[in-house]
Amino acid sequence: MSVVCIAVMLLVMLLIVTSSLLNGISPMPSSLQVRRTVAAEINRFSRQGSIVEAGSGWGTLALHLVKHCPGWRLIGIENSLIPLWSSQLIGRLSVRDRNRDRLAFCYGNIYGYSYDHTDIVVCYLYPGAMRRLSTILQERLAPGALVISVCFAMPDWEPDRMITCKDLYRTKVYVYSRK
Repeated sequence: MSVVCIAVMLLVMLLIVTSSLLNGISPMPSSLQVRRTVAAEINRFSRQGSIVEAGSGWGTLALHLVKHCPGWRLIGIENSLIPLWSSQLIGRLSVRDRNRDRLAFCYGNIYGYSYDHTDIVVCYLYPGAMRRLSTILQERLAPGALVISVCFAMPDWEPDRMITCKDLYRTKVYVYSRK
């Protein structure tokens, strides 16, 4: 293996570790059962609009949603460069031409995003991030907007629905309406 390959691999690992330490967690892909459950919840609504995945990580959830939730436009917000670049590349390679304009992965801060024209926020974050995002979404989301949270509940929000997935971890998916 050449020195350049080793240097690139070390740089990639350093970027992932650094962003994981700054974020308090490393990006984790969601299981297929969780992705199907989130898509089913989105498809329960006849309207269409915009979805923001706050902390899109490797893009597995966003890529699944854009393929299985017709008509919705999805923006994945991620601040870890390697998962972001990976999701952007996989999105370009795997999403059909007619769906490409419905999907974007952007570098950004989920706490600084406006959310004002967002119909649904999807997130798979850790409890500290959920606590911080909870207040922000109460302030910025329009009444009637939805929040779909994988694994961790939104503090001080009452879920409209809670679904237990039939995956290995019996992952919970929480669905909230912004009051």
